Amino acid sequence: MSGSLFFITGTDTGVGKTLVATALLEAARQHGLEAIGIKPVAAGCEPGERSLLNADAIELRAASSGDPDYRQINPVALEPAIAPHIAAEQAGIALDVGTLADHCREVTASGITIIEGAGGWLVPLNDTETMADLCAELDAAAVLVVGMRLGCINHALLSVAAIEGSGVKLAGWFGNCIEPDMPALQENLTTLRKRIDAPCLGTIPLLDPCHAEAAAQHIDLRLLLDAA
Repeated sequence: MSGSLFFITGTDTGVGKTLVATALLEAARQHGLEAIGIKPVAAGCEPGERSLLNADAIELRAASSGDPDYRQINPVALEPAIAPHIAAEQAGIALDVGTLADHCREVTASGITIIEGAGGWLVPLNDTETMADLCAELDAAAVLVVGMRLGCINHALLSVAAIEGSGVKLAGWFGNCIEPDMPALQENLTTLRKRIDAPCLGTIPLLDPCHAEAAAQHIDLRLLLDAA
């Protein structure tokens, strides 16, 4: 593989992984880098003209360089919006880290490749493998998206401990504001900066409208590339 490879994980589902992933792709292209986003497994897909399509994967495709085929971005699309290993089992699909990693290696960009996981760090892919195993197999650096809401400190520190316990490098983390008027927002961010031994790559405010171009203004791409 060439270029820099980052795996986007989150403290939970719905914390803004896709927003961060697309913002990083946008920032990379603004810096003249070839960039591509991949969502190897997506649950919560809807029927398209020829196949199932996932809204997050569509956003990653739009933010990527060139005009990649949808299946390059999202090789495994599952209809129910449930845990991917359960959705795959219901669909009669066997997920495995080796196959997903091989696909990612075939699609990587020369500049920066962003791989978005599903849910959090330890979401299962099958009976024995998790999203963490996929990141480790790819030798990618992890980027943690912290959804800024009540309870985020515990969720973030548990996720950091799990990432470090997997032997994966944590390149940095983002604070993504997902609730209006969160009490003690700055104090929570300060606590996370003190307790996470990896750089804060940006704090994304509650955006309206919420899109990659706006979020890209709040991230430090150079800091991320230096941490790779």
